Amino acid sequence: MSKAWKIAEAMYANDSYSQWLGIDILEMETGYCVAKMTVREEMTNGFKIAHGGITYGLSDSAFAFASNSQGRKAVSVETSISHIAKVDIGDVLTATAKEESLSNKIAVYNITVVNQNGEKVALFKGTVYRTSKDWEIAE
Repeated sequence: MSKAWKIAEAMYANDSYSQWLGIDILEMETGYCVAKMTVREEMTNGFKIAHGGITYGLSDSAFAFASNSQGRKAVSVETSISHIAKVDIGDVLTATAKEESLSNKIAVYNITVVNQNGEKVALFKGTVYRTSKDWEIAE
């Protein structure tokens, strides 16, 4: 198991929100994560479509796993999301987080969320501050 996977597993074990969302991590590489979840009724808003926080939460989790996969603890400093299509109960969402820029202290990631038909439903961009603290994960 790669160090990126071990870090993601350690993070997920303490991440009640990602667990509540029902997120499954499908792929983990350095600077890259693919995560999936299914939208449940309690995740909907007054229009009976997924609350925007649901795609945001999935994106933010994939972003966190990808940005910490480098081995240094990273924390979000700025994020934004565009909701480009509605999401319904039962939709299976997949978020793909990709590193776009990496420096000593700052990294930028783009996350694309698609539904079970491969249709884009949200676009997320996140910037992290990379701390000087390393993840202490056995190799």
